[in-house]
Amino acid sequence: MKYVIILGDGMSDEPIKELGGKTPLAYAKTPALDLLSKKSRLGMAKTIPAGMSPGSDTANLSVLGFDPRKYYSGRSPLEALSIGAPMKDGDIAVRLNLVTVSEQNLGYSEQVIIDHSAGEITTEEADILLKAAKEGLAAYLKESGFCLYTGTSYRHCLIWEKGKVLGFTAPHDVLGDRIGPHLPSDPVFRKVMEQSFTILKNHPLNILRKQNGKNPANSFWFWGAGTKPNLPIFADKTGKKAIMVSAVDLLKGIGAASGMKIANVPGANGTLHTNYAGKVEAASNALLNDGYDFAYIHIEAPDEMSHQGDLNNKIKAIEYLDEKVIAPVFRRLSESGEDFRLLIMPDHPTPLKLRTHTADSVPFLIYDSNVIYDTSVTIPGRSYNEADCQASGDFIEAGHTLINEFLK
Repeated sequence: MKYVIILGDGMSDEPIKELGGKTPLAYAKTPALDLLSKKSRLGMAKTIPAGMSPGSDTANLSVLGFDPRKYYSGRSPLEALSIGAPMKDGDIAVRLNLVTVSEQNLGYSEQVIIDHSAGEITTEEADILLKAAKEGLAAYLKESGFCLYTGTSYRHCLIWEKGKVLGFTAPHDVLGDRIGPHLPSDPVFRKVMEQSFTILKNHPLNILRKQNGKNPANSFWFWGAGTKPNLPIFADKTGKKAIMVSAVDLLKGIGAASGMKIANVPGANGTLHTNYAGKVEAASNALLNDGYDFAYIHIEAPDEMSHQGDLNNKIKAIEYLDEKVIAPVFRRLSESGEDFRLLIMPDHPTPLKLRTHTADSVPFLIYDSNVIYDTSVTIPGRSYNEADCQASGDFIEAGHTLINEFLK
């Protein structure tokens, strides 16, 4: 049996008036999901334990069967593991976003945060800006025990030698706000952010980005601090040899921490125009040619479009997921003659009206090539969306146990 989880990050949403009261998932044209939903188990799962922050870190740990209450040690340490940032016991990893803040003729704390991703800046451009900032801040970073490491796109990492876990605010939670109330209380981190703005706002690359109508990456933003992770090995826990297919360092870090093979797909960048075909190929080859039992295919685009408040592109992201990932994965596995199961779900909702994550339950679909689920008691014409999954009455309270239902 081959097992594939296809994760549409932040795909779940709330009914939207402009869509006739439908959610983007219900409104999007998804023929592959429509077909599968007639033959599958539909339900809802709570991936965020009560009282925990609704982050992709917590939620994806749940989906993979790791109880966040037991194993969560912070987001950035997982990303640090993915990008090879050295982390000793006692060190603290902190996520460093390159963000866009306003450039009003005011003090730094009076600026407004405009974009948590700096226009989804490329990794190559981000690396240039990080090198400039590291040079300008060199003495201060050394004195503070800080080391900066380039990650992917706008997502980077700071390792704080023998530091402590501090509270920070996620930038996507405060878009459109004046940044002053959300800056770190720690004066060292606050100073680094302020100085990064001074260095980056007039950097030639940012001047060029503005001339080309792009958001400048003109400030650091710190969040997601944590300690070195200690996850169980996935193969030992489940008996399944696994591969992680994602463009996002967080997911690669979870995979690395749990002993999965990490697929490095050229052109996979976590945007709406990622290399979908390359991701499908990496997962299919691992499962059908290289002896792997389990593949986790993570697609970031629905979440990114939600953070940007972009309704049309969120719908497009869901349609691309259906057309470019779900349909070809289903076809490849069906044609192979292998028995297989699919689990399709988001990690958490990211409602467009909020532009950030919530802890609400998410819809799931489980398809088994050997089983046709009894749909006679469900509403006719059901499909994979929030309302129909809710109507199924199938509810998994502890989201980290859903994988047990999937793998059994």
